[in-house]
Amino acid sequence: MPRPIIATDNAPAAIGPSSQAVRAGNTVYFSGQIPLDPTTGALVEGDISTQTRRVFDNLVAVAEAAGGSLAQIVRVGIYVTDLANFAAVNAVMGEYFQQPYPARSTIEVSGLPKGAHVEVDAVMVLD
Repeated sequence: MPRPIIATDNAPAAIGPSSQAVRAGNTVYFSGQIPLDPTTGALVEGDISTQTRRVFDNLVAVAEAAGGSLAQIVRVGIYVTDLANFAAVNAVMGEYFQQPYPARSTIEVSGLPKGAHVEVDAVMVLD
């Protein structure tokens, strides 16, 4: 089965030997996005809500490059360095998704690349 690579300049380049996303059939698997500005490659400054918005903006860009939208995302994995930020991250996610919501896991981790406080990966199924 071919596995087309999804890439866009509207989201940060993948860190290390990975792709922004890979399509297999009608399913798109997103690499984790951290709050990097796609223009500068720098971590965005600000609180957890600001960082989370940047992450979801990056996911929107990758979804669009794959020919889809957040409405087609079926699973989201959220990684935070402090579960005390869960409510703020959850509120931002609510700004980007509408019912029916995707399945989700939220996991506290000891650290994320470049000192980010949040990372999100996803799975999207194209119609």
